[in-house]
Amino acid sequence: MKNETQFEGKKALVLGLAKSGHAAASLLAACGAEVTLNDAAPDDGNPLAAELRELGVTVICGGHPETILDGGFDFIVKNPGIPYQNPVILKAEQLGIPVWTEIELAYLISEAPIIAITGSNGKTTTTTLLFHMLNIGDRHPLIAGNIGTVASTVASKAKADELIVLEASSFQLMGTGRFRPHIAIWTNLYEAHLDYHGSREAYGEAKARITKNQTAGDFLIYNADQPELERYIAGTEARLIPFTTKGRAETGISADDEQIYWLGEPIIPRSKIMLPGAHNLENILSATAAAILAGCDRSAIESVLSSFTGVRHRMQFVKEVDGRKFYNDSKATNTLATKSALSSFSTPTLLIAGGLDRGHSFEELRPYMVNVKAVIGIGETADRLLQFAESCGVTALSEQQTLTAAVQEAFRVSSKGDTILLSPACASWDQYPSFEARGDEFIDAVQQLKV
Repeated sequence: MKNETQFEGKKALVLGLAKSGHAAASLLAACGAEVTLNDAAPDDGNPLAAELRELGVTVICGGHPETILDGGFDFIVKNPGIPYQNPVILKAEQLGIPVWTEIELAYLISEAPIIAITGSNGKTTTTTLLFHMLNIGDRHPLIAGNIGTVASTVASKAKADELIVLEASSFQLMGTGRFRPHIAIWTNLYEAHLDYHGSREAYGEAKARITKNQTAGDFLIYNADQPELERYIAGTEARLIPFTTKGRAETGISADDEQIYWLGEPIIPRSKIMLPGAHNLENILSATAAAILAGCDRSAIESVLSSFTGVRHRMQFVKEVDGRKFYNDSKATNTLATKSALSSFSTPTLLIAGGLDRGHSFEELRPYMVNVKAVIGIGETADRLLQFAESCGVTALSEQQTLTAAVQEAFRVSSKGDTILLSPACASWDQYPSFEARGDEFIDAVQQLKV
């Protein structure tokens, strides 16, 4: 850990007693800071609170009183989910107190260079792909950030010969000051999280912080198929590495129907890539570019691309059973995600979809139903989905009470060469506690099929 004494004697306020808040408070206390942690929920014997008190952290639970700032703090580390309209945050900004998220701490202490990935879609797949490429290429990667492992904890143990592969959300990036990844990836920009950011422009500006402090010795890999990104990155000093899926390009990384190209030269045949879908091709290009820039051997990159079948619950290839290929896309909790999934296949597809009924229309899916052979409805929206299928001229199979029954029905009516896809276009909470639980049942049901 570099500059271990930089927080010694500093007064730090950590807002939010979740995983990242606990990690940040523990780290700062270990570095000699005077730490106060504040959480809105009552204490109620929280073991994390008790653990922090043992470390000398002052823990205040049950609300975010503005008076908490009266003691004076050098900086605040907030949970990414706490909005900037929070009264404590607003007052801190008025007082000129820096407000960070814990990825700023990660950068300030990390001996290892950071590769950071952001974007509206594809962050997790890109992060996972890149991690595997670097791992097989013996570049000693560590995975961190929004993907589930707390960045500051990973950074506190990272060594100079390792690489931190960090998935960074817009929420996390907003809370950065000096954060500077050596390699940054911006996969795409779509309308999202407007309730938090207030506008699409503000959302884009938050994403753009990934390259704000980069210098000429750093790299920014970005989606050249989205001209909108160019205005957000216009001021960067980083070396620009564009990626495009629209054909061979002489700069950056690109792809046509036959090959992936690096600086215009073919490097990997498309036929060797296992992961399907145009959206996944974007992820593949950006991860491959980062792996090359990080010194990864191209044989390692090809090895990953020829075997990687997807992140669990995100267009995950599960198994082929008697000529039918099963894909788990339980993470598709809206029509945008299901559109991407359907556009990934040219084979006859049996779509298993449905879930929590929020009254959303499925009309966006209509142009993507051309290869859908049948729809099997589940959950609260099953009836509406089956009616929609019929209006598209697609066979609407009966509503199934369980996902296991839906898998069995899809298998029964399918033929060899068909794709059976779970891509619900709805949240899971009508039947399952999470999309992960829904996807796990799908996987189990596929594994239990008997020919």
